[in-house]
Amino acid sequence: MHRKGKNTVKIKATHIGTATVLLEVGGLRLLTDPVFDPAPAEYRHDPVVLRSTGAPAIGAHELPPVDAVLLSHDEHPDNLDATGRTLLAGRSVLTTVSGAARLGGGALGLAPWQSRTLTVDGRTLRVTGTPGLHGPVGDVTGFVVEAPGEEEALYISGDTVHIPELDAVGRKFRIGTAFLHLGAARIGAFGGGALITMDGAQAAALTASLGARRVVPVHYTSWEHFTEGRAETTARFEAAGLADRLHWLAPGVPELLG
Repeated sequence: MHRKGKNTVKIKATHIGTATVLLEVGGLRLLTDPVFDPAPAEYRHDPVVLRSTGAPAIGAHELPPVDAVLLSHDEHPDNLDATGRTLLAGRSVLTTVSGAARLGGGALGLAPWQSRTLTVDGRTLRVTGTPGLHGPVGDVTGFVVEAPGEEEALYISGDTVHIPELDAVGRKFRIGTAFLHLGAARIGAFGGGALITMDGAQAAALTASLGARRVVPVHYTSWEHFTEGRAETTARFEAAGLADRLHWLAPGVPELLG
């Protein structure tokens, strides 16, 4: 169901690249899945080789002060690379339970449906972990972000395919804007090239389930293992009658989403 609440959470979003987004919500700045290494680059972890093909639109040194990092998982360089790791120190980091154990420091793990409160200088957000399935390549979490007094929430899927557990997100929360990790990522070394992130058809099905007013695609370009881009996603949403929900952000350009 396509719902619009009386109070719509205000979000300022800058898509930096891959799944890296700078978000300003409720007076706090959040950075998702920080990837800032120069490109092209090659990352080897036998039997997997990942290759980036495009650089981030903004350099790490150009970021404004960031209050917290929402990290869907720590194990893959298209979600956290060497430069991105340098941005974790001294900041609140919310990630998977296993990832928090690996990262140490200020990292806090979120189990599915577990909530934590972020408070900085008297400004507060509530962040809830959501389920995810990233194939055979490790744990992943998504996030629901709620601001005090707002009826709508923000959803960030993390690297996941559409699993039945995700349909509960739309039942538990009123989602206004959803940032969906797409790209139809496939890695031949795992499962014969099965999907490990959503394709356009899965994203359209999840959008219908969420009832989100707006869907912002991320994680669909600049890496060789992504097999679908903007054209394929748009076609799948058009076929599902949901093309009006799609909202593409221009890389590096801040945009206010009401």
